[in-house]
Amino acid sequence: MRRVGNTVIAAVTVTALCSGAWLLHSGAGTQAPPQPSAAQARPGHPDPRSAPALPPSPPERIRIPSIRVDAPLTGLGLTKSGSLDAPPADRENLAGWYEAGTTPGETGTAIVAGHVDNADGPAVFYELGALRRGATIEVDRRDGGVAVFTVDAVEVYDTRGFPDEKVYGAARRPELRVITCGGGYSPATGYQGNVVVFAHLTGSRAR
Repeated sequence: MRRVGNTVIAAVTVTALCSGAWLLHSGAGTQAPPQPSAAQARPGHPDPRSAPALPPSPPERIRIPSIRVDAPLTGLGLTKSGSLDAPPADRENLAGWYEAGTTPGETGTAIVAGHVDNADGPAVFYELGALRRGATIEVDRRDGGVAVFTVDAVEVYDTRGFPDEKVYGAARRPELRVITCGGGYSPATGYQGNVVVFAHLTGSRAR
């Protein structure tokens, strides 16, 4: 497990997101969500450029223009098992952020998670695996500002070998992780992995 802020999160944090309800209900012929290619993995020399950290302020909305994401954010806590809770599954265009941890834009590692699908079809982060290095993520903050992040890598991990230190470890600059389900799919267990986007703060502006 990894401590983020003052709270310990279990290594496999997004199990509640990964039932694959749409694939299960629609049959094996349904197209699975895109998965990141090896070309989008973290480079050996991360981009050193970073904007100055912002003061803490809760996030209200996330936008990822290249994959047509524009969604409100809700606060997420932990389940009794220590896993990150999930946004309500029936609200397909809703993502969540771990509100006991870092807020997006301040120094540290901020966590955003959302469903890849629900029983009715694709959900907010269905296209997350198609995101590419260099793409822009914008987060509207309650203080009226917008934190602008640049994607460093998009990777997929099996839940049995999820690299909690790499994903949730403390950062010396403002960083963001966006997480959904991915990898292989089994009707018995749902998705067998997680897609993780690594990004860092490269700018900010007023709304």
